[in-house]
Amino acid sequence: MKRRDVLRSLPPLALPFLAGLPSLRAASAVKKPPQRLIFMFSPNGIVPPNFWPDQPGAGDAFQLKPILQPLAPFKERLLMLKGISNKIRGDGDSHQRGMSCLLTGIELYAGNIMGGGGQPAGWAKGPSIDQVIREKLQADPSTRTRFGSLEFGVNVPDRADPWTRWVYAAANKPMAPMTDPALVLARLYGQARGREHIRSILDDLSGELARVRSSLPPEERAMLEEHATLVRGMEKEMQEAAAARAFRHQPPVLEGSITLENDNMPRLSRMQTDLLVSALANDMARVATLQYTASVGGAKMRWLGIQEGHHDLSHDPDMKEDSQEKLTKINVWFAEQLAYLAQKLDSIPEPGHSGTMLDHTLIVWTNELGKGNSHTLDDIPFVCLGRAPGLKMNQMQDFNEQPHNRLHLTLAASMGVELKTHGNPDMCTAGPLALS
Repeated sequence: MKRRDVLRSLPPLALPFLAGLPSLRAASAVKKPPQRLIFMFSPNGIVPPNFWPDQPGAGDAFQLKPILQPLAPFKERLLMLKGISNKIRGDGDSHQRGMSCLLTGIELYAGNIMGGGGQPAGWAKGPSIDQVIREKLQADPSTRTRFGSLEFGVNVPDRADPWTRWVYAAANKPMAPMTDPALVLARLYGQARGREHIRSILDDLSGELARVRSSLPPEERAMLEEHATLVRGMEKEMQEAAAARAFRHQPPVLEGSITLENDNMPRLSRMQTDLLVSALANDMARVATLQYTASVGGAKMRWLGIQEGHHDLSHDPDMKEDSQEKLTKINVWFAEQLAYLAQKLDSIPEPGHSGTMLDHTLIVWTNELGKGNSHTLDDIPFVCLGRAPGLKMNQMQDFNEQPHNRLHLTLAASMGVELKTHGNPDMCTAGPLALS
């Protein structure tokens, strides 16, 4: 019996693991560390005076305002981009286009999902930039990973509409984020049970071969020895594969069952971030998204002493100082979540390379609006943290209302994906933004 015949005889559960054995795949040596890209979303705009530095600058001239103070330990790896606008118009209100056009950079289809002011819309007309990059990376064996991309969510509403979806596999194909940490853990690491089952199968095969060996004639005994050699080889490969995985990040231990409700948002955020970092450390994906609530997100952040919903507060006028203070607290909390993600990445050495995972990862924190009470799509906040080829950190740049499509071209290039256009091609005529 040939090796492929033995493989056919094994149960389907065995196949995903066996596909990873060294002798059954074309493994090429990794010559450079992987580059990763994470998009993080928080909703309802920012408080500009407490967010943007007073003027563009670099180094010591680049001073962090209160909202970004949690990111102070990472200032030298921080790049703030002001003056970037979502210029996509057409169907839908600003929240709908702000969310579903944020990563797609293209108009929404006409639809019957009613937005504010009686402006209906449907889904986006094209894929999001994270999925475009994913497809390019997955097409190359040297950058292909198990999932390609992973989509995480924290307290995302249990419904599907242009306010809740920013990731699109293709035109008219929104993708839902994974919001339940227990289900995420099962998806990422559930195959560990399959490996144990395969070990059991091989143990049974070894025992069965030993039992029948003495009763066979010489010719059949020689064939049996070939089978035994095959089994021993597979066992050795499993041991070697396990040893090769020893440096990989272990799955996080979750805190037990947790309900997906408003007041558990801080715990859910930590769980999802830990799972995201673990998945990236195990090179399950090079691209990821982390979505907090949704456009028009109404989380009540009682753990901050805030009883009102986030979206309701974002509509209050600037002169209402109490609301501005609460909105600042909310945005500081989101900055703290970004800092936690960065710290986790920075705590893990890059496997097989110098530096940490953060040195080879770029996190892009953004929002569907520039400011909540005006619903503006100008000055959309883009905060880049980490490292990426072609990006100079420790500065703020002001681009004076350039289309955000151009930024997506730059981010794609930092991942080794050269694009002429993304989304609406009319927004890409000036090419990628220069961030070096």
